[in-house]
Amino acid sequence: MLQPLIECVPNFSEGRDRLKIKAITDAIEGAGGVTLLDVDPGADTNRTVVTFVGPPQAVLAAAFAGIAKAAEIIDMRSHQGAHPRMGATDVCPLVPVSGITLEQCAEFAKELGERVGRELSIPVYFYEAAASRPERKNLADIRKGEYEALPTKLLDPQWIPDAGPAQFHASAGATVIGARPFLIAYNVTLNTRDKALATDIAFELREKGRVARAQTKSAVYARGAVLTYEAGHFPCGNCEFTAVAWSELLAHTHQAHGYDLPHLLRLNDVDPAQPIGAKVYRAGLFTACKAIGWYVDTYQRAQISINLTDYQVTPPHLVLEATRRLAAERGLVVTGSEIVGLVPAQALIQAGRYYLSLQGKSPWVPLPDVLTAAVHSMGLADVQPFEIAKKVIGLPASPGPLAQLTAQGLIDEVARDTPAPGGGSVAALCGATGAALAAMVANLSQSKVELAAHESEYLAIAEAGQAIKEELVRAIDADTDAFAAFLQARRLPAQTAEQRTTRDAAMLAGLKHAVDVPLRTAQASLAAMKVAQTALAIGNPASLTDAAVGASTAYAGVRGGLWNVLINLKDIADPAYVAAMRQTCADLRAEAVAVLAQVEADTDARVNA
Repeated sequence: MLQPLIECVPNFSEGRDRLKIKAITDAIEGAGGVTLLDVDPGADTNRTVVTFVGPPQAVLAAAFAGIAKAAEIIDMRSHQGAHPRMGATDVCPLVPVSGITLEQCAEFAKELGERVGRELSIPVYFYEAAASRPERKNLADIRKGEYEALPTKLLDPQWIPDAGPAQFHASAGATVIGARPFLIAYNVTLNTRDKALATDIAFELREKGRVARAQTKSAVYARGAVLTYEAGHFPCGNCEFTAVAWSELLAHTHQAHGYDLPHLLRLNDVDPAQPIGAKVYRAGLFTACKAIGWYVDTYQRAQISINLTDYQVTPPHLVLEATRRLAAERGLVVTGSEIVGLVPAQALIQAGRYYLSLQGKSPWVPLPDVLTAAVHSMGLADVQPFEIAKKVIGLPASPGPLAQLTAQGLIDEVARDTPAPGGGSVAALCGATGAALAAMVANLSQSKVELAAHESEYLAIAEAGQAIKEELVRAIDADTDAFAAFLQARRLPAQTAEQRTTRDAAMLAGLKHAVDVPLRTAQASLAAMKVAQTALAIGNPASLTDAAVGASTAYAGVRGGLWNVLINLKDIADPAYVAAMRQTCADLRAEAVAVLAQVEADTDARVNA
């Protein structure tokens, strides 16, 4: 499971005074719980873009601290800079990284905005996914007139702030807060120094497309003659169709090519109500994609510089594959690509699984293998090193210290004269290895031609096995941590009646937690037994004993988890809870025994045949 992470990218109206900038970033880091990723000041723009990431509530606290500090030390009455601005904190977007949706980020943005307006008396407008109305979605529309227009703007009923007072804050101005998708800055490198060739491909990729041209024998589209709309002659920019009426062309582009022609024209500053004499435009391949061509002297090569404004709509690996095709048509080769800044883990995971599937391999392999497949397939280390740990954000949390030990180290740790790690952690380990064996058998079977009829089933087993394995690996440490929490509660003082009440409540909560953790281990281990049983039934016959060992090992995880539940129940003074939990354990054990019996019978029959 990916941990919920939000990236926050506030823009502060100070890019020259390093002490003020540091005071703001110190306030952000001082709130705790976030990681400061980047600080990018600009003297000409007199603006600093700060990037940090963390779990939702930590990000909200850090963002508020930064906005408050900016309001304290930046005076907009004396601010001058090349970049449009309307406040000390001009804009503050929240960006979903992992384990959280854009809609949830929009709600968090509103929560942050309400606090800024309430506690700092700064007018706040919500934009993008958090916008209160369509005309406030676009940042440029909200910021029109900038800081200087605020005294008049705040008197206009159409521009009453979404949060905070409708009163001019002379020093802090106003702030725009919202939520938007993660922007991936992505460059694709070509085996040429010719910027024009890179630009020709870029225009094919980007959402706003390009000026349409007549076809020529050259694969370079830019060499054709420019097309225009004339009365009774309305060419389609994406095919050879020509309409005699404007309405006919609008219907054609929608039905044949799936795009809204008026929207495309507006992107290119053409009024769709007055097309006569205007240039014809050809739609690009990808929405949420901006692209240009440039030459990079450091690399001695041309690149296509791409901004993907919503990678869930247009992921980088699909843009790369289209670029490879367009480059080949022009006699070019894509030598690799690079991520500028950071990339969400999910984008790279999608890419890795995409390329593994293209190769005819199972995409449900351990996560490091998926990420490595993405890096190699996309050529992300072509022009400079690509370190996954530094470039990828939102990766699943690392397993605990026990799970990170070597096999020898964990076995030695169990063997020491300490109460933990004990049976609960070992039960989780047994379940994890059982799930891993089920995934292994499925992945080995998936590539066999003679077993192709079951390929979708193998992939489902591998996917489930990997997920169960990861859950149980985390449980290795969770069981030890749960036991430690109970021991800590036992050590609380108990001299007075109030202390004894507090201690008893903490011990009860600790015991119930110490029950819940091994119960989840037992449940996940039973799930591992079932996927191993399926792998045994339909998997490669040469691996049947691997599947059987997986089911048997996972059974140890079930029994170990249940025994730990039952032994902890005896100290819980809650009869109804204890009775319900005992019945749950009995049901789990009966199901596990039945699965194991069937696995053993099937395996023995096939081995002895």
